[in-house]
Amino acid sequence: MLINLQHVRLAARALHAGGVIAYPTEGVWGLGCDPFDRQAVTRLLELKQRDPAKGLILIAADWAQIEPHLTPLTTAQRERLHATWPGPQTWLVPHNGSIPVWITGGHATVALRISAHPLVAALARAFGGPVVSTSANPSARPPARSALRVRCYFPDQLDYVLPGQLGGQLGPTPIRDLRSGDWRRGG
Repeated sequence: MLINLQHVRLAARALHAGGVIAYPTEGVWGLGCDPFDRQAVTRLLELKQRDPAKGLILIAADWAQIEPHLTPLTTAQRERLHATWPGPQTWLVPHNGSIPVWITGGHATVALRISAHPLVAALARAFGGPVVSTSANPSARPPARSALRVRCYFPDQLDYVLPGQLGGQLGPTPIRDLRSGDWRRGG
């Protein structure tokens, strides 16, 4: 997959400016923003009409971008994560309190994914840390699988739409609880 770094830089600039962007992920288009910018997250949740108590997924380029936010993990937990990352697997992982409540939904875990999608990883690298990743659709509507659908759902409401292609997944990534091993979505 060819990556246009100019588009990636523009998307990262929009994130740093408090914007909400759309970008292709492993299986669906995602909406993203700076997870530490409460106003940006609030705007994203309003666009989606999503209950804040559900929490949001954070995507990252590598382990170094998320490790400072996690509680100490056992060797078995680390091995479980490393066996699926980078890749299209989202995990609910215990956090150390540095992740804002508007991301966690008040839960003791945070949904995390180290993505193998080259564009997603490039975006997180250009931004310099994890990025919010939630499906690009209003709640109760099917996730967008094209930039055109994103624009239909959110006409003139996004600060940037990062051009690119979806990965090989047929839908949103599965979500699994790291502590219990239970599947929360997919699986």
